[in-house]
Amino acid sequence: MSSAEQKMLDSYYRLLGGLSPAMKLNLIERLKKSIKSPEAITTELEDAFGAWHSKEPAEELIQSIRSSRNVNRQIEEL
Repeated sequence: MSSAEQKMLDSYYRLLGGLSPAMKLNLIERLKKSIKSPEAITTELEDAFGAWHSKEPAEELIQSIRSSRNVNRQIEEL
């Protein structure tokens, strides 16, 4: 375990130290279930990254984006 991981673990331990014994046991059970769970949980942040998936070829996608652009050269006064 790296020193950064150890510091994080110590911080959580101090944070959770004030919980009642029943709450600590409940937390332990939840942590056990999360470790035993075979499915990986992805967050919205993780889903935001990665390759673009589309059946449409890149050239068609580029053309579609360019054709949908709307240029408005009217300057509004502030």
